Amino acid sequence: MNSYLLAVKSGFGFLSTIPFGLTMEGLDELVKRIYLFPFVGIVIGLIIGTFAYLFGFVFPPVISAVAIIITVYYFTGFNHLDGLADFGDGLTAHGSREKKINAMKDVSLGIGGAAFCVLGLVSLYAVITTLLDESLVQNINLSTSLLIFSSLVVAEISAKQSMLTIAAFGKSIHEGLGSMVIDNTTFPKFIIGLAGGGFFCWLVLGIFGIVGFIAAMISALIILNITNRHFGGVTGDGLGTSNEVGRIITLLAVFLMIKGGYTGGVMIWTLL
Repeated sequence: MNSYLLAVKSGFGFLSTIPFGLTMEGLDELVKRIYLFPFVGIVIGLIIGTFAYLFGFVFPPVISAVAIIITVYYFTGFNHLDGLADFGDGLTAHGSREKKINAMKDVSLGIGGAAFCVLGLVSLYAVITTLLDESLVQNINLSTSLLIFSSLVVAEISAKQSMLTIAAFGKSIHEGLGSMVIDNTTFPKFIIGLAGGGFFCWLVLGIFGIVGFIAAMISALIILNITNRHFGGVTGDGLGTSNEVGRIITLLAVFLMIKGGYTGGVMIWTLL
């Protein structure tokens, strides 16, 4: 198989539950082309967004929000959410840096990890519900269904760019899948992902998409600062955390832009 196609195939195997499979050879090709993360996010976002669009015709907003969250994790899996849980356990552990790292590595779920997962899921539910509010779209040339579709596409792209951000500017502290991503994310590869992902976010949601995209990267840098202070570097759990938080922050940024009364063009949909 062509090495580039193998990298794309492995990207879906690594970042989603879509059954493309993942081998060490494929993983090696993927990390050489780590800038593909946001492009995989485009496809995942389009799938999730399509389901969200259809849910809007069947369910009321609160039920649609639950169905959307189920869809998100059906197609992305729980690996990144597990990273958020481990990150929470390590962050809330008392003692030395070594004790915090050991708590993060512990396979048992602690109260810190459980709390972080609950807060993450509740936050995701809350922001999706607000985006499904019909009163939100009164000032923009977009229906609620198209808004949630577009927002979820942008959110998945931004979540993957968040992972590239923390990987590009962080350093790994132990070997594993996470360190393969971190060690191979050079600044030029980060910029390629930034350019491609940013362009698609703009294409789908105009200035709202760009702001959401940037907000997700800022959240990744904040997480990087936290993980450096507590653990001395980045692990795979930090990558997973940046993905989960980046998704939420993107959706929140889109909501705040619209709620704040900004009426800038929503690019592709205003042309149709």
